[in-house]
Amino acid sequence: MSTNAADPLVALGGLPGVPDAVDSVRKAVDRVYGHRVMRRRSNEITSEAALRGARGSAALSGADWALEEVRRRTDFGSEPEARTVGAALRLTAEAGQLLSIWRQSPLRVLARLHLVAAADAGVAVGRPRQAGETVDEPLIELPLPDADEVAGRLEGLSRLIIAGGAAPALVTAAIVHGELLALRPFTSHNGLVARTAERIVLIGSGLDPKAVCPSEVGHAELGRAAYAAALDGYVSGTPQGMAAWITYCGKAVELGVRESTAVCEALQRGAA
Repeated sequence: MSTNAADPLVALGGLPGVPDAVDSVRKAVDRVYGHRVMRRRSNEITSEAALRGARGSAALSGADWALEEVRRRTDFGSEPEARTVGAALRLTAEAGQLLSIWRQSPLRVLARLHLVAAADAGVAVGRPRQAGETVDEPLIELPLPDADEVAGRLEGLSRLIIAGGAAPALVTAAIVHGELLALRPFTSHNGLVARTAERIVLIGSGLDPKAVCPSEVGHAELGRAAYAAALDGYVSGTPQGMAAWITYCGKAVELGVRESTAVCEALQRGAA
């Protein structure tokens, strides 16, 4: 991520197509928040969005389970796919507890997210990887930055988040998500952590304060091929590639909105 602008995230918000994506996302979010069911049963929508978001994130990390299977299971430690689903569920639950810390110490939050996802006491858990350590992230097939580059870019990302600014929430969320996928700063679970960080930005920014717009649902619905292609655009660093990634993330949020709108409609009909 590089730009000569004084406020890099604001500059990214002005890329071709991005203002339209930001506006489209804002309107979609406003519509679901205006649904009559949201006024009476928002806690139920939040809970369902969390479950569906976790399912979507796990699917992108190779554990594509049916929603009802995720809903009914209680054992998430018996096999690799189950552990992935369990990690996604834990991260979704943890995200809301870290909102107050994110703007002051984003690197601390990322470390906590990795600790929660990994759920063990390994020496590489909860800290950025060091020189010589490998990464278990088979679905992200990109060149792996070395540990020094990871440290420098994480520090730069942290400074941008702490500084705040006037950038739209969608732009900030997309950049956080893309940067973490590009860096893969941890030895495992980077995709799950990146998508949870995107969720934290969307909630903490005020765009989705009740966490009812699960972008992870949209990423999963768009599919791994589209996810990888859009990420390639981000990694390219070109204006067109960056705009394509941000626009793609906007579409994922809108699909998450559509999912929660369907839940609202089902609740209204008494079917859920």
